[in-house]
Amino acid sequence: MTLVVEGLTKVFGGFVAVDDVGFELPAGGSLGLVGESGSGKTTTARMLIGLERPSAGRIVIDGADHTHPARRAKAWRARGRKIQIVFQDPYTSLDRHQRVGDCLAEVLRLHFGLGRARLGERVRELAALVGLDERQLRALPKALSGGQRQRVAIARALAAEPEIVILDEAVSALDVSIQAQILNLLADIRARTGVSYLFISHDLAVIRQITDDTIVMRQGRIVERGPTATVLDRPAHPYTRLLLSSIPRPGWTPSPKE
Repeated sequence: MTLVVEGLTKVFGGFVAVDDVGFELPAGGSLGLVGESGSGKTTTARMLIGLERPSAGRIVIDGADHTHPARRAKAWRARGRKIQIVFQDPYTSLDRHQRVGDCLAEVLRLHFGLGRARLGERVRELAALVGLDERQLRALPKALSGGQRQRVAIARALAAEPEIVILDEAVSALDVSIQAQILNLLADIRARTGVSYLFISHDLAVIRQITDDTIVMRQGRIVERGPTATVLDRPAHPYTRLLLSSIPRPGWTPSPKE
């Protein structure tokens, strides 16, 4: 088992943002985490990668306890080789003054200390993995499309060779055709590398395409879980049914404003 989460809780002041959340993500698996805004999805992700300290609970990766954020740079790097995250907006998470190839090389130098020749070779391998060419490696983020920038963000996460990648609304800012390209890319990368995904999204169509199992969160708590097809086709909880009923159906048109 790659990731085991037990009783994870986060309290901000008197507000319970995440309440006794537990789940497992197997090696090579893909788990969806769904719910409306404020359900605790992103706070859960921030605790998993060490950006928030849990109020209670445990985070275990490959048998090692990673509940508390690392204090030393060496420990941060070790955690980064276990788990990485891709955020919703790649433009704000990328250095706009750094060329794409330099961005990837920086991660490789930090984690692996590669020589110059191998460093350049590995940068090109990562670029090829996500469908970027030599011209795009020389470009600044502003010269790329949204889909290309998200490919850079995915390549940067993979550069550390993590076992787990969290994708927090990673395709929600993209148009439908680019979403499909990125989702197909992610499926291919998972098949080729064996990486595990924790896919956070409010888009149930995306969750259906990319995940094996799904957890539904509401007000910080898990209300339903199971194989993705079962959760989405035969939901047991009223909240899950409400989420599904809010998806526009073919032929749906907005009501005219009065």
